[in-house]
Amino acid sequence: MILRLSDCLGRLSANTRLLIWVALLAAMTLLAVQALSRGATVQSDILAMLPKIQEDPLTQRAIDRVEQQLANRIYLGVVSPDQASAVSGAKALLASLQAAPEAFTQVQSADMQGAQALNRFYFPYRFHLLTAQQRALLESGQLAKLEANTLAQLYNAFGYANSQLLSQDPLLLYPELLKQLSPQRRLKVVDGILVGQEATPGPDGQKRSVAIVMAQGVGSAFNPKAQELQLARLEESIAQMQQNLGTEQNVNVLRGGALFHAAAATTQAKREVSSLGLASLVGVILLVWLAFRSIMPLTIAALTIATSLLFALGATLWIFTQVHLLTLVFGTSLIGIAIDYSFHFYCERLQAQKDDASESTNGETNSAANTATYTATSAVARVFPAASLALLTTVIAYLAIGLTPFPGMQQVAVFCAAGLLGAYLTLIFAYPKLANSAMTPGERALGLAARYLNAMQIIARPINGAKGIALALSLLLVTVMGLNRLEVNDDIRALQQSPLSVTQSEERLRQVMSGGTDNQFILVRADTPEALLTRLEALTPTLNSLQHQGMLGNSVNLARYLPSQTSQQEAYRLQGQIYQELPQVLARLGLDSELAPALMASFEASATETITPANFFADKAGELFAPLWLAPELSSKLSPELSHGLSRGTDAQTQIKRSDSDAYGAIVLLGGIKNLGTLTQAISSLSGVTLVDKVQDISDVMAKYRSTTLSLLGLALVVAGLIFSLRFGLKMALWITAVPALAALLTLAGLGLAGSPLTLFHALALILVFGIGVDYSLFFAESHRGEGVMMAVFMSACSTLMAFGLLAFSQTPAIHYFGLTLLLGIGLTFLLSPFIHTLTRIDK
Repeated sequence: MILRLSDCLGRLSANTRLLIWVALLAAMTLLAVQALSRGATVQSDILAMLPKIQEDPLTQRAIDRVEQQLANRIYLGVVSPDQASAVSGAKALLASLQAAPEAFTQVQSADMQGAQALNRFYFPYRFHLLTAQQRALLESGQLAKLEANTLAQLYNAFGYANSQLLSQDPLLLYPELLKQLSPQRRLKVVDGILVGQEATPGPDGQKRSVAIVMAQGVGSAFNPKAQELQLARLEESIAQMQQNLGTEQNVNVLRGGALFHAAAATTQAKREVSSLGLASLVGVILLVWLAFRSIMPLTIAALTIATSLLFALGATLWIFTQVHLLTLVFGTSLIGIAIDYSFHFYCERLQAQKDDASESTNGETNSAANTATYTATSAVARVFPAASLALLTTVIAYLAIGLTPFPGMQQVAVFCAAGLLGAYLTLIFAYPKLANSAMTPGERALGLAARYLNAMQIIARPINGAKGIALALSLLLVTVMGLNRLEVNDDIRALQQSPLSVTQSEERLRQVMSGGTDNQFILVRADTPEALLTRLEALTPTLNSLQHQGMLGNSVNLARYLPSQTSQQEAYRLQGQIYQELPQVLARLGLDSELAPALMASFEASATETITPANFFADKAGELFAPLWLAPELSSKLSPELSHGLSRGTDAQTQIKRSDSDAYGAIVLLGGIKNLGTLTQAISSLSGVTLVDKVQDISDVMAKYRSTTLSLLGLALVVAGLIFSLRFGLKMALWITAVPALAALLTLAGLGLAGSPLTLFHALALILVFGIGVDYSLFFAESHRGEGVMMAVFMSACSTLMAFGLLAFSQTPAIHYFGLTLLLGIGLTFLLSPFIHTLTRIDK
């Protein structure tokens, strides 16, 4: 089939081929322009490369809700030895950020309005609310202790008792309830600003005050434009604040939030795209110049690379509407692969030119122009079979990568496969016309390649008998040792490591804020709102115990703010003990007995007035907690309030018919988790309570697809062997596939000896080792004289090693793993592939 296709192409003139190539180039350019006009963007979020975990609908909604609330929030801590300076700096930051609504919203520190809203909301329901201590005292009949606490407040100059409050709450139960509702944190409020203190003294021995400012970024923190705008406004605000306070105040700012991690990743990726890509390009140019000593091969090589990148970007933007920065970093390696076609073409021309020169000495002469034209056309025809098979197998390798559920790796597969196709089409359609100029003789380069190939053949011939067995045993020993030391690490957290300046700043801020909020959270589910609230209350003692043991820093549980109906009715019943003997209670407290009738009337009138999810989330007091409540999705059709995740209790249930799986859910946020295993075990016995750990879920998926990718590698070897057997026969097909297979195995052993853990990205790189290694073997198997192919393979290996070798020095772990594997694999493949030439000579 390949030969028939080559014959068909041979009937086309060089001018016709060039026109076809120009048309393809124009079509791909229009495709790229159209994709850009649709709003194609650059993505820098490492999580965008990861697979979508298949969760049940309620869990997925909970994950989306948490990410929506937390992903774009930033936390700032103004640090100073002087509390007043820290507070002044925080106020200045608040004002500056509030004046930049295009970048930040919800800029705040202490939410004084929220506290006032809680007070206004809860007071009418005070007869249905009790603290845990108050409930325990009433359950045990210790009313006297409550009265003693009230008397202590009455005679305390700093107490909160006043005549108006006493007339509505004689035992002052409500103020204690409000104190319980306040978040349990080490922060205090100073002039409307949350202020904490670092536990560790600074270099001067002084402990520093930290004033907290929080804000929500406008747009995704991983969107480069939104990221750039937010960082610019933030740096301007910080600089202005520090200038106003003066340098003598020694005020610094701690930063926390996804924005700063994403910005560091973006900066690093951009730096690596430019530096690694430029270094690879310069290396390829030098390589071409040293080999061919001519401007034309450089020009054609540059044209090939440019066409390859145009096809890669056009296809990626068209299919995905965005390109990940890591795809561009991976894509720099495309330069080292796409140029291979140019190397094989020009080395074949050098070989043909050398043959023509030897023929001319025998009296067969041609004009330089005819020789050049013939050589360009025939060179394409000669490399066409091997190039076509190489393209097919490499694209199969990339498609294997594309079969994984990782969007980023799917992008890499499309980017590189399309880029190679562009380079291949340039070879077939553009080279016959554009690359037909005369070439500088390359006897020296060909001679070096011939001597190297002969040396490899000399090494290969005596490898039989005892020597062959000894070599095989040595390789086996090294492989076993390496594989035995090879470890596996599928933890997604190992794939994106922010600079210490970012992580240390955030960790200091988290410590001040009592641990902050972790990625893991608890999801509680039930069929009805009341059952859900009951389960949340059952979870409370477990969380309190974990916090007491130091296993958990903090938690946000709706049960604290939204008691169940059962709990409220029980509180009302217990408070009935007070109002049953209200005149005596008032007398013992020294209060006017005339208060009794009005108090009793208020107590009786509130018998049915309870807090429900509907009235709580509809009030300003519940706005902050509304994202933690998940009502059935069908109920969102009932009213605008329900579309925000609110529930109207039994009234709402009568208006819709829910399926059994359409449950209610509540999110419990966690912070400062010390041991996930202890936490999981502690909640395992609670019904309807699960720990949602997306990080671990993704890590599990990575482990699964690492194994799947290695299986795909084995399948690709089998498929390639079957394809090659149709052209070369079974024996030679096995040898061709054995080279990349052995290289992959030795690469794994090398990773083990180097102490690099095996990850999915190592496995993906091994597929490319197979794809590129098969290319080398194919060209040797197709060649009649090996020195031209040896020269091309040497140049190809050098360019690929320059590209992937540089990736191995990337600071991004995923790219480093990818590059390191290819550095080892391609190096080993280069050493092994010349033996195919020896085998073909033996067979012949």
